[in-house]
Amino acid sequence: MTMMPGRAHEEYIALRATIRERGTTRVWVFAGGIVAWAALAVATAALASTPVATLLPLLVLGSVFEAVFALHVGVERVGRYLQVFHETDDASSWEQTAMAFGRPKGAASIDALFAVPFLLAAAFNVAPLLVADPTRAELVFVGGAHALFVLRLAVARDSAAKQRAIDLERFRQLKREASGEP
Repeated sequence: MTMMPGRAHEEYIALRATIRERGTTRVWVFAGGIVAWAALAVATAALASTPVATLLPLLVLGSVFEAVFALHVGVERVGRYLQVFHETDDASSWEQTAMAFGRPKGAASIDALFAVPFLLAAAFNVAPLLVADPTRAELVFVGGAHALFVLRLAVARDSAAKQRAIDLERFRQLKREASGEP
């Protein structure tokens, strides 16, 4: 990266710090949220006898996922902003290099959204429903709520996979418009 003027450099430093902090926060929100969900799921299974009681832990699980997803989307968006507005084509920097690096074949892969643990938690969460001898209505309503959560996980993973390219193009468009280019 070439040396930036004072204000641009301060913005770059602040936004890189934002990425670092939100990335760390995402992991802690996930870990703390899973612990809270697990405690609530165990308490609900022990104290409540109705299948509908599994909806409260599901609500917590869904809320934790939405927080993780929002943090992930925000971090990615800030990264694309930095890439377009602070990195030049002649001086590749972190964001351009990271995006170009991608996922080499055979390399370790991470799931920034923790979709597999959330999916497993949803399966554990629905288990008390299945052993409580639910009525057909309870099975449809509670099972449907869990199915909607699983669908949300799939849609979020799909949109997250496309987000970098979409945000990159949008920021490039904004930069062209700001400079008067068509």
